[in-house]
Amino acid sequence: MAEETNIKETDSIIEDNNTVNSDSPDSKILNQEEIDSLLGYSNNDDIDYASDKTGFRAILNSSMVSYERLPMLEIVFDRLIRLMATSLRNYTQDNVEVSLDSIESMRFGEYIDSLTLPTLLNVFKAEEWDNYGLMSLDSSLIYSMVDVLLGGRRGTAAMRIEGRPYTTIELNIVKEMIQLILSDLSTAFDPITSVSFAFDRLETNPRFATISRLSNAVIVAHLRIDMEDRGGKIDLMIPYATLEPVRELLLQMFMGERFGRDTIWENHLMSQLWETDVEIKAVLKETNIKLGEISTWEKGSFLPLDIPPTEQISIVCGDVPLLKGSMGRKDSHIVIRVDGKAEKDV
Repeated sequence: MAEETNIKETDSIIEDNNTVNSDSPDSKILNQEEIDSLLGYSNNDDIDYASDKTGFRAILNSSMVSYERLPMLEIVFDRLIRLMATSLRNYTQDNVEVSLDSIESMRFGEYIDSLTLPTLLNVFKAEEWDNYGLMSLDSSLIYSMVDVLLGGRRGTAAMRIEGRPYTTIELNIVKEMIQLILSDLSTAFDPITSVSFAFDRLETNPRFATISRLSNAVIVAHLRIDMEDRGGKIDLMIPYATLEPVRELLLQMFMGERFGRDTIWENHLMSQLWETDVEIKAVLKETNIKLGEISTWEKGSFLPLDIPPTEQISIVCGDVPLLKGSMGRKDSHIVIRVDGKAEKDV
């Protein structure tokens, strides 16, 4: 009986300890929602893939994605919106306002996943850089542009018909507008470098518009076009690999850095160069002599150079040959007549 009583008391103590441990605030069990929040996942990730992440997911993405800032590219896009506003006003004969919403860097796969379908994708090529870029136009902009060019009434939003592909007329209108924007983009790059952006093809499926690896870095400029109560969005996506040939130019902080010219410093340098004294030497002849022969020289030793009267003499500055000429005499001075520039050894 005594043993049974001890066993019961022991079981009671264990149960009491378990109860205390489960009720203690330090042993709280996280539910699935709290775990997802801690890791940076949510139920809306499929809908809003491009939104900012939190938790461990944000830490991982920030360490894996690090893109450099290109100051001159921001100036290029600023010039582009001014050029586009003028071009589209002349094209539509309507009041068109173009604005730059944002410029961001991301992976190509993230950008493709963030596209809202239906959308029209234009693949264009940078001829001089031998690489590609992507321009996406949302359906509201396409229908608005078609409505404006075909005489739609003002004050009414463009009608959007779901479930049908774009017609030939709509595609031709969009293609002409895209070529206009690409021409403005080429003009916007002119102060930096000369480049021509050429229309390549139109796609409606993002899978067929893959111009880069999904993990490659791209820069995306989000533009907004407003025509009174109509309009839409345009995204200009350029991979960093496309911009690589002009990366050094785009890293500069201001336009004057590209030229690197200072007229005041140039004039001062030129004036000082004309007053600079430079020591030059006339080399009559160069010959190779063995060290053993030099060791036998004494005072009064004779070194024949065997220089004929027509031998050319080299005029050098340091180790750099400058001129060649012939030696002669004028009055009581030995002079050299310059015959031309010296030939540099390759």
